Amino acid sequence: MEASTEMIILVAEDDDGHAELIIEGLRESGVCNKIIRFSDGQETWDYLSGTGDNVLDKNKHYLLLLDINMPKMDGVEVLKKMKADEELKEIPVMMLTTTEDPREVEHCYKLGCNIYITKPVDFPKFAETLKRLGLFIQIVKI
Repeated sequence: MEASTEMIILVAEDDDGHAELIIEGLRESGVCNKIIRFSDGQETWDYLSGTGDNVLDKNKHYLLLLDINMPKMDGVEVLKKMKADEELKEIPVMMLTTTEDPREVEHCYKLGCNIYITKPVDFPKFAETLKRLGLFIQIVKI
């Protein structure tokens, strides 16, 4: 199997406005990777586990931006299932959430998330966070 350097960004975010801001913010910061968006945790898990209509391409690298509070399956459950799976556990996961509860942050890190980013409520702070996230993604490219 030939190694690929293409990294696909997966965005699991149920709020259409937040998803649009995330994707737009990444694009504005220079990220031109393919982005696939999911609107709930179950749809995300179906893709990752290969049970949905579209499935993970094992020849590509992925980064998952994962909201915690989503319908059908929350982000913490998706994270837990990913990190328990031999083929999925190496995918970097960035938790994106409005939750600042230190216990939630610690729990996500213990489950294996790579970074926990709190979505600021006011737009200028959120835009700055996304810009930094975009720069981080460019640095992390495999």
